[in-house]
Amino acid sequence: MESTPMPKPLRQATHQLVSEAVMNCQEVLRFTEPDVAHDWKRMSLYRATDAADTMNTLALLLAAYCQQHTDTSMETLASYLQTGQQRSREAGPRESDRQEIAGMLGGPVPPADTAGARAYRMGQGYAEGGLMFEVDEQRLFTEACLHGLRARLCDDIDSLDGYLPPRVAQLARRIAAVLEESQPAPV
Repeated sequence: MESTPMPKPLRQATHQLVSEAVMNCQEVLRFTEPDVAHDWKRMSLYRATDAADTMNTLALLLAAYCQQHTDTSMETLASYLQTGQQRSREAGPRESDRQEIAGMLGGPVPPADTAGARAYRMGQGYAEGGLMFEVDEQRLFTEACLHGLRARLCDDIDSLDGYLPPRVAQLARRIAAVLEESQPAPV
């Protein structure tokens, strides 16, 4: 592997696009809350697809750089881009997606030893509090960071009251407070 650093303009674009995607992810989390239930279907899908499209843009920019400036082959790029995992939203939900929802909501169990049965079990895992057996501290921290960042950027710390689980809200407030403090310039 070569050790050439990412060019500054590409690094800046990467930071901008990742930040944009993260803000969209925070909006997805926001629309899961009961006080915005009237808009959750539309806005969750808008923001989830905005985040996915933004990250797709970034991946393709990085791939274009690799192709043009590092002579990375298309075969190698395809493996880095994991093109075999790509799914088109245009086709809509697949049967496995419907089975996963059935597992989350206690729908009929599909035949054993099928892709649908695996998806159903995955849905059951989410319904039982997530796919982790214990509280996932990293997930809680990530959610708190997203909410705290958004509250600080919008200068609306009070927005953290009422709709977040208390533990996430408390951590989000702490994160927002840290972001409010002036930080020393990097040396």
